Amino acid sequence: MSARHARIATPPAVASVLALIGNTPMVELAGFDTGPCRLFVKLENANPGGSIKDRIALSMIAAAEADGRLQPGGTLVEATAGNTGLGLAQVGLLKGYRLLLVVPDKMAREKIQHLRAMGVDVRITRSDVGKGHAEYYQDMAQVLAAALPNAFYVNQFDNPANPLAHETTTGPEILEQMGGDVDAVVVGVGSGGTLTGLGRFFAKASPKTRMVLADPVGSILAPLVLRGERVEPGSWVVEGIGEDFVPTNCDLSLVKAAYEISDTDSIAAARLLLTRAGILGGSSSGTLLAGALRYCREQTEPRRVVTLVCDTGSRYLSKLYNDSWVAEQGLMHRELHGDLRDLIARTAGDAVTVGPEDTLLTAYNRMRQADVSQLPVLDDGRLIGLIDESDLLEAVEDRRTEARFGQPVAAAMTARLRTLQAGQALDALLPIFERDEVAIVMEGREFLGLITRIDLINYLRRAA
Repeated sequence: MSARHARIATPPAVASVLALIGNTPMVELAGFDTGPCRLFVKLENANPGGSIKDRIALSMIAAAEADGRLQPGGTLVEATAGNTGLGLAQVGLLKGYRLLLVVPDKMAREKIQHLRAMGVDVRITRSDVGKGHAEYYQDMAQVLAAALPNAFYVNQFDNPANPLAHETTTGPEILEQMGGDVDAVVVGVGSGGTLTGLGRFFAKASPKTRMVLADPVGSILAPLVLRGERVEPGSWVVEGIGEDFVPTNCDLSLVKAAYEISDTDSIAAARLLLTRAGILGGSSSGTLLAGALRYCREQTEPRRVVTLVCDTGSRYLSKLYNDSWVAEQGLMHRELHGDLRDLIARTAGDAVTVGPEDTLLTAYNRMRQADVSQLPVLDDGRLIGLIDESDLLEAVEDRRTEARFGQPVAAAMTARLRTLQAGQALDALLPIFERDEVAIVMEGREFLGLITRIDLINYLRRAA
């Protein structure tokens, strides 16, 4: 057996998954344009809870137990973008605690489903309000914690055990894995714990190591670092990083370089990480990779650069790895035409369709799988009809036999279609939506795709 393929010693069995938190692998990225640099990613998605937040959950719970703030049978209350909540559930439930989590409504549904599957009390609140508003997720969590007996408000944004976890575990692991030679570490900021903990560690153990911030466009942090400018917060799709305030745990003085990364570039980088490296990372991992690649390409001398795969991309399959969702959000690099084609989320080539001889069960299954309420009916590539939920319901109600879903789509579809040409004005959509119909867009006799009300709303939101 060659040295390259030599077996690595298999670790022994452990008594609990909590023993598997940390000591995550490091991978050098090949096939990426890194300029003169070598770029490495630390796979924090390999933690048992699937994210870097397992580390801080273990640290914050242990600290609260040690000083008596958390008593047996108590309730952990936290405001979270999802991953800290999952980390707290991973640790807290095994230790016998209850959890109440307040989550902004822009979070991926996979995170919510995961938390609820673990028995967590999840309260969803608004993501369009700022600190000081009663429905802002942190303010709401603090109020709920104060009203509950034997509750501990974790408060990752102001909890010193958060950065301590990275100062004592993540940082030493990186330095050891890199053979003591690290020129830069690229991080994001949600609570600030990763930046501050790693920054404190490297300031002592490897002063040459620069802390680099990758921040979503819309966050206030990168403008503060780059220009000393305090901007009005915007909005961004990336989850878990970017802020509308500077958390207590966030020491921006440690940052030596910063990059503002768009949602489009973050998603493109996350997808590139999957296709070129086989690593399924979340949306914030895409932001960090995009920032790390920009930093590497700007260097004039060889550098050894590390960034993080913050969490698993399996929590974003309905979002950043869903082509239709990405297109609906306007986050895909696509050619714009200045006409109705720009509103089509699923073009003819991407649209979910059925044929006239397909069964109603096939139509039903495709609607459910694609999360749509209508399907174009194509016969040899030619649009001949449309079937929607009301057509389907009417057809199966009329047939009180086991074969009712076995009927062909042709028996239930609407064949008299009102269509629009791609060059028509936006106003042409309104009469169609007033009739509770979907807009069928053609170019001549060629079917281009469908436009729904939500497609128009998404278009107007992007244009605002």
